[in-house]
Amino acid sequence: MVEKVIIIGSGPAGYTAAIYAYRDGLDPLLIKGFEAGGQLMLTSAVENFPGFSSILGPDLMEKLYQHAKGLGCRMIDGNVSKVDFSVYPYKLFVDQEQYETYSVVIATGASAKWLGLPNEKRLMGKGVSGCAVCDGFFFKNKDVIVVGGGDSAMEDASYLANMVKSVTVVHRRDSFKASKIMQEKVLNDKRIRVLWNSEVVDILGDTKVSGASVKDLKTGSISKIPVEGVFIAIGHKPNTDVFRGQIDIDKDGYINTNGFTKTSKEGVFCAGDVQDRVYKQAVIAAGWGCMAAMEARKFLAEKKII
Repeated sequence: MVEKVIIIGSGPAGYTAAIYAYRDGLDPLLIKGFEAGGQLMLTSAVENFPGFSSILGPDLMEKLYQHAKGLGCRMIDGNVSKVDFSVYPYKLFVDQEQYETYSVVIATGASAKWLGLPNEKRLMGKGVSGCAVCDGFFFKNKDVIVVGGGDSAMEDASYLANMVKSVTVVHRRDSFKASKIMQEKVLNDKRIRVLWNSEVVDILGDTKVSGASVKDLKTGSISKIPVEGVFIAIGHKPNTDVFRGQIDIDKDGYINTNGFTKTSKEGVFCAGDVQDRVYKQAVIAAGWGCMAAMEARKFLAEKKII
């Protein structure tokens, strides 16, 4: 059996693509992957997704899952280990199983890079965050740390400075790698202080973040800084390794697109953080999922497959 469309990924983009594809009569197959739900599974309260004044990230993903499942979308829990877009219909492999499809929607997302500290994962959603725009609201009038030295860190620090009590940027080097304009914005903001040649070596707190241990890389001394939020802004890694050599991917791992969701391979579309290096918001990923499903339907109609 050759599928009309296979959707890879089960974040907001993947589930939305599945919902639209099913309603268009494409009987989609969604491969959820091992990190089902995406980054929202690591998020606490979400207050910027239309229709919900406040909802926990995992609960929002459960509602999207139930919506798609309730329609009748077919889903499997496996992870795509290999793809072959060199022959048509395309082939996808999940463990030892092979699937063939006339079109593909890639919605595998991007994973935030973390420091790898023992307490980082334990306090995730309890003061540790990888998204200032998502969680900054909850730290009004509180002291926070931003870790990083690139544009993402500068953007997060500037954004947070407008709502929190204080922002401390911790950076391993003696200069930022961010663009000049972003550096100047941070360095000229009196609400933001910078700890150069420093790194966070531990995150403190029992049930929520109460501080961070910061090491001076020149002297080796460690100081404890009382904060209630630690924002990790050292970048994201798009989950695209399995597609390398099959479609056009840029040097940072993001899928290059032509005409919104079209990839370099005819009939292969993408949606969400896997190609969005700017916004990285659930509602935007859902919109991309809608577009990708509609593009897939248009493609299949032009091919006279439907």
